[in-house]
Amino acid sequence: MVKTLNPKNLLFVDSDDKQHYSLKQILNKIIEGDALEILKKIPEKSVDMVFMDPPYFLQLPKKKLKRWNVKTDVEGVEDDWDKFSSFEEYDIFIKTILLELRRILKENGTIWVISTYHSIFRIGNIMQDLGFWILNNVLWLKPNPMPNWLGVRFTNATETMIWATLGKDVKKYTFHKEKAKEFGIGKVGANVWEIPLCSGKERLKDEEGKKIHSTQKPVELLRRIILSTTNEEDIILDPLAGLGTTGYVAKTLARNFIMIEKEERYNKATLRRFELPLIFKYKEKKKKE
Repeated sequence: MVKTLNPKNLLFVDSDDKQHYSLKQILNKIIEGDALEILKKIPEKSVDMVFMDPPYFLQLPKKKLKRWNVKTDVEGVEDDWDKFSSFEEYDIFIKTILLELRRILKENGTIWVISTYHSIFRIGNIMQDLGFWILNNVLWLKPNPMPNWLGVRFTNATETMIWATLGKDVKKYTFHKEKAKEFGIGKVGANVWEIPLCSGKERLKDEEGKKIHSTQKPVELLRRIILSTTNEEDIILDPLAGLGTTGYVAKTLARNFIMIEKEERYNKATLRRFELPLIFKYKEKKKKE
């Protein structure tokens, strides 16, 4: 059943005066502030699943890319949050967050991390060094990727998601096999999900018609993650929430959420988003009688 999500009392701003938060204080909330500081205040072993969508660290050239046919600028990821001075600085950022997430995850909890080829291999290496056990990599295949304007390499039409537990010996993590079969390519629940990029009404835009967030994730992506690897009433943490897709989908699917986001403008857009009912575009495959 589709529920109308009420934004009342959804957001609060983190304060230096607060040394820790109880689970009750932060459940089904957006905490506005720095994830590196806020994560330290969340109780240990308190969440069932983490979805993290960190900066890609694209290392884009200063010169803007032009569309060859109309000579207009290509809108890429040029946000300040994606800029780091070096791989070392980026690695420290990722490692610091992952260490806190290890503390916060329940013993049988799982974590999803998504990124592009620019950084997913670095992230995977850090995760393994910290003791995470990788269960799968799941490929998000985009049928409508960003155009390949220069034509000097293959069109980048995928992003990789790492799905992991806290360690090799974790056995009783949540996985719904039948959901995996519904979502993956083929009949075996393969680790490839074909989902379009956000477009149309799903893409949140400002008053000037420009997209608010450069890497907004599609609702369908989070729907598949949540339905296949969590149960109703579970608590899902998104430490870098962006436009709040994780919580928006989680609440509609009868899950709890905790979201952290530093950017005020993203949080304002998320609050407006929570005023609307979420209607999924995709229909689940009917089982054969």
